[in-house]
Amino acid sequence: MDREYMIKWDAPEGYDPTSVLMSLPSPIAPGPREIYNYSVKEEGFYFVDRQVDPRIAGEALKLFIDEALKHSNEAIIENL
Repeated sequence: MDREYMIKWDAPEGYDPTSVLMSLPSPIAPGPREIYNYSVKEEGFYFVDRQVDPRIAGEALKLFIDEALKHSNEAIIENL
């Protein structure tokens, strides 16, 4: 069963997510199976953990959280 998260934060004007997106680990496991998926939304990052590889999904989720906190004083992580 998938686990969905919304990482809400206030992105600065003109924010470009390219650097964090380029640093993400591959979301594809052998098979091929999707490990995680995401989208960049106005209110933050939407993240889906497909429960395939917790280490890879956790690394990607941490990168998104770190990115939010690098640009904002707070990030709210909602388990959807």
